[in-house]
Amino acid sequence: MELLQLRYFRTVARMEHMTKAAQELLIAQPALSKTISRLEEDVGVPLFDRHGGRIRLNTFGKAFLDKVEKALALLEEGRKEVSELAGLEQGSIHLATSTLDRLSDALGEFLALHPEVNFRITQASMEEMTQLVEAGGVDLCFTALPIDRPDISTVSVLKEEVYLAVPQGHRFAGRKSIRLNELAEDPFIGYKEGFPFQKMNDLFFQEAGIAPNFVCRVDEPAGIASLVRTGLGVALVGNCGGPNPTLSLLHIEFPVCQRNFQIIWHEKRYLSLAARRFRDFLIEYYAQSAKTGINLNISN
Repeated sequence: MELLQLRYFRTVARMEHMTKAAQELLIAQPALSKTISRLEEDVGVPLFDRHGGRIRLNTFGKAFLDKVEKALALLEEGRKEVSELAGLEQGSIHLATSTLDRLSDALGEFLALHPEVNFRITQASMEEMTQLVEAGGVDLCFTALPIDRPDISTVSVLKEEVYLAVPQGHRFAGRKSIRLNELAEDPFIGYKEGFPFQKMNDLFFQEAGIAPNFVCRVDEPAGIASLVRTGLGVALVGNCGGPNPTLSLLHIEFPVCQRNFQIIWHEKRYLSLAARRFRDFLIEYYAQSAKTGINLNISN
């Protein structure tokens, strides 16, 4: 049994299509089929059910895939650890997040201090982040929603108040604060269903006892404030970076509307020195920002 066979098997198992897997692996389809057949001979049982030109991972294949995923992840962790100990790389970090706005300034400062570190950043949904951190596909996650899984470690770094944004001329524009249920009849601008911030906002609406009338749903956070300025509707937003003559931010008296951003990692996965340093840097960075009152230029 060879390592290459296991990697090929993982790709075929994920795609359940020999031709597409061969294209992704950049090898000829007959060669891939022969490799999988040899692997099945080594294992002693068929790993796929074959019906005409279609293949499906069977019970044996699913059990074997679970072990292959773990084995390949451990080998990759070992490679990273040995490379780091041998000084073969200056460090790399794979980060998954649902938003980049809160990270951009901190990321810039860290790179200024450690220009040799290589970053790979993935914007992902909560479901994708959960899968990535559990499988060892990322080192760290940065998100406002928790990941409740075994062996997942979390540290809170940033608490953000959520405001009600109204356009100039709105009947509540002169107010300093408001209860969310006072907006029961207003048109709202929100995120598309499933967007992490929308999941949190839905909990606020539920606690307020209202079902908002969404006139627009977007997947670009920067678009929320822009659409409010046009007068299309009102919206829940983070700190928008200071006063704006065309936009009023109202403190929400009830319910308490806050986002709690966290750094998340898998405590049983190998975390490189670079990733550990970046994690500790973020903790200190946001702690200092909170003490000094630095504006984090939050805009959604």
